[in-house]
Amino acid sequence: MAAPRSPIARNKSLIATATIFTATAAAAAAVIHSYRARKSQSMAHLHPSLSNGVKKGDSNFAGGTLRCLCSSRPVEVTLGGNVLHNHACGCSKCWKPEGALFAVIAVIPRDQVRVSANCDKLRVVDESAAIQRHACASCGVHMFGRIETDHPFQGLDFVHTELSSQSGWQEPQFAAFVSSIVEQGYDPGKMGEVRSQLRSMGLEPYDALSPPLMDAIAAWTAQKKAKL
Repeated sequence: MAAPRSPIARNKSLIATATIFTATAAAAAAVIHSYRARKSQSMAHLHPSLSNGVKKGDSNFAGGTLRCLCSSRPVEVTLGGNVLHNHACGCSKCWKPEGALFAVIAVIPRDQVRVSANCDKLRVVDESAAIQRHACASCGVHMFGRIETDHPFQGLDFVHTELSSQSGWQEPQFAAFVSSIVEQGYDPGKMGEVRSQLRSMGLEPYDALSPPLMDAIAAWTAQKKAKL
């Protein structure tokens, strides 16, 4: 019959087992960290507000203030309600933060938009464009876009809610003009990854606007032609 193991031997065995377990857990954590780091590096920089996914907005949110990036005399625009049709946009006209592939832009009724500070700094970026984008002449940020001509979206202003310190704005709903980032120099071979990344956060990618908005444009056109 084997002699019983001494308490010291048993303790040494437990310590050895614990050491192996700890080393295994540390190695597994290192592998997971390395995988996440590689995955993060391979992901496209869509937009700063999308870096951690889409944050759900508040349907009861009552509006807030947008501010340009100037440290001195920032332009302020007050919005009297929540926005509509918020989305990521890949077109070359919308303002994007430095290094971002997409803008995040929404619309709001024109009568709910008011320049509340330093309106003298605003300039229209391109007076020939359908959307008159009013930008700060100092920092270049687009504060709001307005349509002055006959257009399906006339009466709605385009705004960037990321310029607000308040939370509760409607979250992005989809991604528009996705393929336009190729026209601005993005590698077309990586577009599949970009679309997958957008879908992973619940943003269906379109190469125009979302189907409901495209239907609205078509209906407006049909009405103009007395087809509806």
